[in-house]
Amino acid sequence: MGMTMTQKILAAHAGLDKVEAGQLIEANLDLVLGNDITSPVAIKEMDKMNVNGVFDKDKIALVPDHFVPNKDIKSAEHCKCVREFAYRNQITNYFEVGDMGIEHALLPEKGLTVAGDVIIGADSHTCTYGALGAFSTGVGSTDMAAGMATGKAWFKVPSAIRFNLTGKPSEWVSGKDVILHIIGMIGVDGALYKSMEFTGEGIKNLTMDDRFTIANMAIEAGGKNGIFPVDDLAIAYMKEHSNKPYTVYEADEDAVYDETYTIDLSALKPVVAFPHLPENTKTIDEIKEDIKIDQVVIGSCTNGRINDMRIAAKVLKGRHVAKGLRCIVIPATQAVYMQAMDEGLLKTFIEAGAVVSTPTCGPCLGGYMGILAQGERCVSTTNRNFVGRMGHVESEIYLASPAVAAASAVAGKITCPCRL
Repeated sequence: MGMTMTQKILAAHAGLDKVEAGQLIEANLDLVLGNDITSPVAIKEMDKMNVNGVFDKDKIALVPDHFVPNKDIKSAEHCKCVREFAYRNQITNYFEVGDMGIEHALLPEKGLTVAGDVIIGADSHTCTYGALGAFSTGVGSTDMAAGMATGKAWFKVPSAIRFNLTGKPSEWVSGKDVILHIIGMIGVDGALYKSMEFTGEGIKNLTMDDRFTIANMAIEAGGKNGIFPVDDLAIAYMKEHSNKPYTVYEADEDAVYDETYTIDLSALKPVVAFPHLPENTKTIDEIKEDIKIDQVVIGSCTNGRINDMRIAAKVLKGRHVAKGLRCIVIPATQAVYMQAMDEGLLKTFIEAGAVVSTPTCGPCLGGYMGILAQGERCVSTTNRNFVGRMGHVESEIYLASPAVAAASAVAGKITCPCRL
């Protein structure tokens, strides 16, 4: 019986020739990630341990990004805790305001995540790095503390679901539509504690930004991780951004999958997830009623990369945000912000009546920079639309791609660019 990509990576990091689904292992870690919300809890747990500092100052990344720049005294205290810990332990990859970005866009950009790595992060969307052929998954703050102290973590080896992608997406269909389609198909617990492994000739038609988006939202289907094969595009990305050595793992031909789904990318339409679960999806063609909206957010660890900015700007160019509607654009990192500025995208956003924010998670988790009031509706390129996720419990969030979000900002209601 063969192994999947994920199982091969975990076996190698556990020092084993073979692992099977359900097996408990202890694996060596290549990177441990924390942010300004989760790290203070982990730091306090580390203080209780009888350890002398961290296992490796180069293999820890601390990214204050959720309430940064600080929105209040409590968030300032959280960031102070992280900052002092980073300085005390000489953490190499601590990212202060001015250098920081949204963690799951920043780490690949900085070359800290490569194929074959095992990465844990005290943030559920750590599964993003599977786009590069790494095993990455979210953990609790206590596991983060143990990881920072020992460089190891316990895992139950996951079984896998294979998603065979074929065809080429049409113009306004992106990775966000692919993963929303999958979540709508299998449900928010359809891949519970399973590895979502993406294969097929259609992968060559997905950009790295598409792949990061798809892997990022594996957790929204309950997945332990999402992972892509390492092809020429992924290798080119790693060579551009990283000096780290990488290892390519391929699934065995006789690897066992719990299920296999084939998805023709050319048949997909833009998808919108209605409140209050990512599985509550409709294609743009299935939305018959006019759904008036109050706010649009374009950004987050899911859709704040440069291609997302370009797509939104393409839709907004020469158009204007609907009267009475707020449109907030958040480049995911300083590098994305600079590139968007150099390409004139920020000018396009501002001329269209949008506001451009410093990199931050901000509104995604109902933190700041776009909180919803009672009864308000928002189309957002973020990854969750649970009750109260972005503000008042009686507000509504509709998840969509940057193209649909930008078009909806212009129309004042949910729509797609082809209808403008």
